[in-house]
Amino acid sequence: MTDVRHILVLPDRDAAEEVAEELTLRFEGPHEEPQLVREALAGEDDAEDAQWLVVLEGPRAHYDPDRLDALAAEFDGWLEWD
Repeated sequence: MTDVRHILVLPDRDAAEEVAEELTLRFEGPHEEPQLVREALAGEDDAEDAQWLVVLEGPRAHYDPDRLDALAAEFDGWLEWD
């Protein structure tokens, strides 16, 4: 199986942390620990103007993109598609 990277974009750190926790509850089996990454919006200097990313890497078949997108949407986010 080929590993893929899924990126869930969330509005703030709290949402990103909650999504990372939910991922471990909703997706069974062995998987990498989700990585939280802060991404400043282009042209913004204010620390408040940032998005938080939850980055997952794993086998293509392990994470259903529709389920990931639905989870992100619960927290006002979205799944970034490659």
